[in-house]
Amino acid sequence: MSKYIYIFILALVLLVKSDPNPNFFIFLAFGQSNMEGTGPIEAEDIANIPDRYKMMPAVDQPSKGRIKQNWYTAFPPLCREINGLGVIDYFGRELVNNLPEHISVGVIDVAIGGCSIDLFNEDIAQSYIENSPDWLKDIAASYGNHPYNVLVETARKAQESGIIKGILLHQGESNTGDQNWPNNVKLIYDRLINDLALDPNNVPLLVGEVVNADQGGSCAVHNSIIANVPNVIPNSYVISSSGLPQRGDGLHFTSPGYREFGKRYGIKMLEILNRN
Repeated sequence: MSKYIYIFILALVLLVKSDPNPNFFIFLAFGQSNMEGTGPIEAEDIANIPDRYKMMPAVDQPSKGRIKQNWYTAFPPLCREINGLGVIDYFGRELVNNLPEHISVGVIDVAIGGCSIDLFNEDIAQSYIENSPDWLKDIAASYGNHPYNVLVETARKAQESGIIKGILLHQGESNTGDQNWPNNVKLIYDRLINDLALDPNNVPLLVGEVVNADQGGSCAVHNSIIANVPNVIPNSYVISSSGLPQRGDGLHFTSPGYREFGKRYGIKMLEILNRN
């Protein structure tokens, strides 16, 4: 191949490869079952979803025609194909409904129901999985037993398209009463910031409360520990679950609860975006 043909091909490659779109806002989400989504998906949840709201699956969703690390319109379920409505669905909708039309939103959701925060700590995740029940091992296996790494790999792929603007967490039921939980969250947040070359001043962490005591939450005592996260992570915010209905098990929100909770996450993120 002559050097001129080589230079021509290289030029074409460089033309095709474009910089990330600064108007494509990307958000990472992780946690356990309420972040997976356990609510029944109803007609209103699949209607009128704007094309500006995208999701990138971290694992393949064959029954939905989705291949991991590709962008799709954000119809639920957003985590895995067996999941339901969750916190992220109406978070993204709240954003696109209130941001200028030239801005799009993309989400990545990696979550495993019933897991401890330890599952996202790569230093101890493998030993945690080894000592977990078979059902959790099966879900972890769908992430190659490295859910944190899958989140990072998927996020890096997403960074080719847009800019990571925030991280969302809903987890805690499996760590109820653990006073060190905020420090464990900080370890994972800091690692994400480092591994993805992000500026913590520009990438807030939003942490949702578990089912509130006013709704008979089985783990509501953990909300006093969640309240300490902003004391440990400067650019972090707690999203209240007060008044959000749960489905009767004291752990999981109803579909209306998820819709409202997602909006609350979205309202806080809009407030942050608007002041930056």
